[in-house]
Amino acid sequence: MQPLLDKQKKAWDLRKKGLSLNDISNLLDISKSSASLWLKKCKLSKKALTTIRKRREERVRESRKSKRDKFREYLALEAKSFLELTNITKNHLALFCALLYRCEGNKGPKEGIKFTNSDPEMVKCFINLLKCYLEIDNRKLRACIHLHEYHTPKKQILFWSEVTGIPVNQFTKPYIKPHTGKRKKENYPGCICINYHDTLLAKRLNILGEEILRKYGGIS
Repeated sequence: MQPLLDKQKKAWDLRKKGLSLNDISNLLDISKSSASLWLKKCKLSKKALTTIRKRREERVRESRKSKRDKFREYLALEAKSFLELTNITKNHLALFCALLYRCEGNKGPKEGIKFTNSDPEMVKCFINLLKCYLEIDNRKLRACIHLHEYHTPKKQILFWSEVTGIPVNQFTKPYIKPHTGKRKKENYPGCICINYHDTLLAKRLNILGEEILRKYGGIS
């Protein structure tokens, strides 16, 4: 009988601390119905009620996050399977490159190819597509990063050099944007502008992008 009384006392103490019936039943290895019966007359303080409410809300958030993560994993597997089953040719890569450039590249071909973005994966993807689609001279690639005052230029140049494969000596002087002081973006790597001075290649990309939009822009 004593072990049972000890468990009941522990259950009472845990409940007073704001633990849920589920938590108590798991900790003491008892059924939830037993925990509910033992603690039926246990009066809780405002602090304990607040703790229980916060734990319940946290469990709901964790449950929702778990469902979102699982659904995202499912969609990622679906996308990978789609890519594996699709015969991607060099022509497809040219279309991808032109569309990316149409979205994030400069629209004035006289300046050559300029592609600006802050997403490392997108920048890396564009450079790889550019190399697949066009025969470019890597030595002519230039990069300029746009940073805020809270960034360390040398550190960010090394970061973007690793992302892009462009040597540090092909980076121009960083542009430092004035910081308003309102908000500091955590883990923000800054923005990078990839420059390849070839007006003919820039025109080819722009016109291919225009033709894609013209051909498929009317899809309903």
